[in-house]
Amino acid sequence: AIFVTFRFCGKDYDAAVLSAGHCGFGMGATPTAMVNMQAVCKNYGMSHTAFIIVPLCGAFFIDIVNAFVINGILYLF
Repeated sequence: AIFVTFRFCGKDYDAAVLSAGHCGFGMGATPTAMVNMQAVCKNYGMSHTAFIIVPLCGAFFIDIVNAFVINGILYLF
């Protein structure tokens, strides 16, 4: 998250909160990412950009991709 997400997202506060969300995805799912971001924002201030991007990617885009992957695997077997 530090080497890729933080640098790719611009090396600012929003990038730091997005990196915390990325770590949350690594630990589980979208709710874990949201809790990680809330913990960072509770101490340092709100990041509206991160709270728009992470739930969209986590809840919407990943679920759609998972649906196609599961259907593809079921089709193969």
